[in-house]
Amino acid sequence: MIDTSQLLLAEYDQIKQEQRARIGFRDNLIYATLGVMAAVVGSTLARTDHLELLLLLPPMSVILGWTYLVNDEKISAVGRYIREELAPRLKDLVPERAEVFGWESAHRTDARRNSRKRFQLAVDLLTFCVAPLAALTVYWILGPKDWPLLTISVAETAMIIALAVQVGRYADLSRRPTPVGTTARQ
Repeated sequence: MIDTSQLLLAEYDQIKQEQRARIGFRDNLIYATLGVMAAVVGSTLARTDHLELLLLLPPMSVILGWTYLVNDEKISAVGRYIREELAPRLKDLVPERAEVFGWESAHRTDARRNSRKRFQLAVDLLTFCVAPLAALTVYWILGPKDWPLLTISVAETAMIIALAVQVGRYADLSRRPTPVGTTARQ
C-alpha cells in the first residue's frame, strides 16, 4: 500500500519531469525564432524586389513568442505549485517538520534575481517584439505601398503590441520574492 508521502513524492517526480520537458521546449523556441528570422531576412535580401517577405516575420514571431510565453508560465506554475501546495503538504507528514524541496524557494531569493528578470524581459521583448517591428519598419520605409499589404502590416503591429503587453505582464517584476523562513509584508 502506498502512503501519502510516497504519493506526494511521485507527484513531485511527475511534475518535475513536465517542468524539465517544458524548459527544453521553451529554450528551443528561441533557436526556432532566430532560425525563422534568418530565413525571412535571408530570403528578403536574396530577392530585394520582394520586401513584402518581411511581413512573414511578425506572425511567425508572435506565434513562437506566445508559445514561449505560455510554456514559461507553465514552468513557473509548476514551481509555484511545488512551493505553495506540494511542499507544505509533504512537510506536514514529516515528523521533524524539515524543509522539503528547499531549492524551489531558495533560488528565488538571490539578490540578483530582479536584475536577471529585467534582463530576461528585455531579451524576450527584443527577440519576439522588437525584431518583427524592425522588419515592419523596413517594409514601411522601403517596401511597396499596396493598401492590402499596409493593412496586413498594421494588423501585425497590433499583434506584436498585444504580445509585448503580455510579455510584460508575465514578467512579474512587481512581486519581490520572499526569503525562505520569512513572511511577506503586506
